[in-house]
Amino acid sequence: MKTAVVTIAARREHHLRQHLRSVGQMTERVGDHVVVAIGDRETTEVVSEVGGARSVWCEHDDGPLPLAAARNLGADAALAAGADLIVFLDVDCLAGPALLRRYRVAADHPRNHSTLLCGPVTYLPPPGPGGYDLDRLAELRNPHPARPAPEDGTVLTGTDFTLFWSLSFGVSRETWHRIGGFCTEYRGYGGEDTDFACSAAEAGIGLRWVGGADAFHQHHPVSDPPVEHLGDILANAHLFHRRWGWWPMRGWLEAFEALGLIDYDAAQLRWVPR
Repeated sequence: MKTAVVTIAARREHHLRQHLRSVGQMTERVGDHVVVAIGDRETTEVVSEVGGARSVWCEHDDGPLPLAAARNLGADAALAAGADLIVFLDVDCLAGPALLRRYRVAADHPRNHSTLLCGPVTYLPPPGPGGYDLDRLAELRNPHPARPAPEDGTVLTGTDFTLFWSLSFGVSRETWHRIGGFCTEYRGYGGEDTDFACSAAEAGIGLRWVGGADAFHQHHPVSDPPVEHLGDILANAHLFHRRWGWWPMRGWLEAFEALGLIDYDAAQLRWVPR
C-alpha cells in the first residue's frame, strides 16, 4: 500500500519546519509528502530547504484561505503519483513516531475499508526555549478528551461524525472518490471538515478511531471564541446550514452572540452581525 502525507500551508514557516522534521522521523518512512503552498513562496522555500517533501502550488492572492480546495489539490497530486492511502496532517501538527504505520495497518484491515481513519490529537503546551524535543513527544501525550483515544494498536468503531477533525486523518483512494473530496465553496476558517464528515456519512462511509496514530498540535496563540475569524465562520456556517439543515460550530456562534457580535434572526433563519 503506497501511502502519501498531504499538508496544506500558508505563512506558517516555523511550524512547517518542525512538522517536516517530525514526518521525517516517523518509524515508517512516507513515500510521498505533498505540501500544498497556498499563495506563499516561503512555504516552497522551506520545503526545498528541509527536504523530504515536494511542494504543489495553490493560487491565492488575498482574502480567506481556500483550505478545502488546497486539500483537494494535495489529494489529486498524491493520487496522481499512485497513492493508495492519503494521510492528511495539518502544518501545525507534529507526527508521532507511529502515526503513519498505525494508519496504514488500520487501512490494511478488511473491516476498515471504506472508512475515515482518525488518530488521537494532543494539544501541546508552549515549547521551551529550545522548542519541542521530537524524541520525547510521547512524554507529552495527553489526547484531547472530546474524542476517543484508544490504546496503541487498537481500532474502535465510531458513530459520531461531528467529532471528525481534518487536522489528522487517513482515507483510501476508493473512499476519497466516494466522498468526493472537500466542498470547495468553503473558504477560510471553519466548517469544511464537518461538511466532509457529513458527506462521508451520507455516502455510507464508516468512522474508525486509530490508537497509536498520534499527532501533536504545536502551541500557538488562539482566541476563544475566534473573533478574528468571525466573518469566515458566519459565511461558512450559513453555507453548511444550506447544505445540511443544521448549524455547525454552534458553541462559537452562541459565544459570538453572548459577546454582542451577532444575533439570530428567526424570521430569516440567519445569524446576522450587530
